[in-house]
Amino acid sequence: MTGRDLMELSEAESLRRLAGVSLGRVVFTRHALPAVRPVNHLVLDGRIVIRSSPGTILSSEIAARETVVAYEVDDFDVHRRLGWSVVVTGVARLVEAPEEVARLKELLHPWVAGEREQVIDIRPEIVTGFELVPI
Repeated sequence: MTGRDLMELSEAESLRRLAGVSLGRVVFTRHALPAVRPVNHLVLDGRIVIRSSPGTILSSEIAARETVVAYEVDDFDVHRRLGWSVVVTGVARLVEAPEEVARLKELLHPWVAGEREQVIDIRPEIVTGFELVPI
């Protein structure tokens, strides 16, 4: 097997790949330490949309505080040693307009059981991506 090179993706290509998958990981700070939670998402109008419920870690640690978070998505083939990863950094905010909440809830259905009545959006401020390619 030949080696691999790490190729940087453009911001546009990174966002295209982000929109092409439905599961990622939100990275945030909890008790001054890094924390990660897998969530399904939707990319809409240039923002990443996730859902949560009041009282959950995501609700209390992210949405209530308008926190800077990272959001990571990837797709790797471990046998061929090929794939890509995209990381978006931005501020997570609770969507509060009732009509927007209703619209987004119709478009994004959580994988986890329960209502998940809160909608959180992350507006990308820093977008990075890379791809492992054959040399």
